[in-house]
Amino acid sequence: MTKAGFVAVIGRPNAGKSTFLNKLVGERLALVSHKANATRKRMNLIVMEGETQIIFVDTPGIHKQEKLLNQYMFKEAMRAMQDCDFAVFLAPIKDKISFYEEFLSLCAKPHLLLLTKTDLSSKAELLAKIAEYKSFENHYKALIPISCKDLKSLKEVTRILAQFMPTNPYYYDPEILSPNTTQEIVKEMIREAVFENLSDEIPYESDVLINHYQESLKLDKIKATIIVHKQSQKGVVIGKGGAALKRIGKEARESIEKFVGKKVYLELWVKVMAGWSKERENLKKIGYNFET
Repeated sequence: MTKAGFVAVIGRPNAGKSTFLNKLVGERLALVSHKANATRKRMNLIVMEGETQIIFVDTPGIHKQEKLLNQYMFKEAMRAMQDCDFAVFLAPIKDKISFYEEFLSLCAKPHLLLLTKTDLSSKAELLAKIAEYKSFENHYKALIPISCKDLKSLKEVTRILAQFMPTNPYYYDPEILSPNTTQEIVKEMIREAVFENLSDEIPYESDVLINHYQESLKLDKIKATIIVHKQSQKGVVIGKGGAALKRIGKEARESIEKFVGKKVYLELWVKVMAGWSKERENLKKIGYNFET
């Protein structure tokens, strides 16, 4: 008798969802950035807890905006909540309780409340915040303070979650860390390099399209395009003498090589696609399909 279930990982933008998941699986698979709203699509990450398979679903941060891309991101988070067996809500210890109240208005699934970034607070602040959430104890199954610097606290999360997973055969091979394709993960690694090497609005106005992926025993060859809205943004991404693009490519290639375990040849191009994030057809071309 095995157990398996899907757990949606929910929180406001920049709540630390992707960092939490990468620490759990022991690999840097989900996009991590200090900038909010870096995650745009769902990604499944698998953790085995004894005989129980927990499929964590990384989601965009809960936020409402008028832009079409942001509407897609909000829809992705809502779909994850609707489709899951269970949820975890990440609440940074410095956050207002109103973020959790908004989550409760959107999600009726059983869930754990995780107080995150507890390493940034004193013991007195932690106890005070736990007391604040005490009035909601009829809503959550457990409240767990965690820090991504403390693996013991993360293991406590998976141990408790395993108790709530339904009896099911495994959905995926227990040996894999994610059912997402290599190309999907590589795209996120390139996006992460864009986020970390460019400031201001450029990361939010850009995306990545994998044009070609050729695998071989010792070398993977990848051609990808960084898409931006304007010609001026293209110049920023390339940089003087191509310096910015080279820096992005080097950082992305090193992350990809660590992930695939072999050498990678990465060729990056930059293309202007005016209004790409405001038109459904362009969003669909890049992989954001509202209909699925």
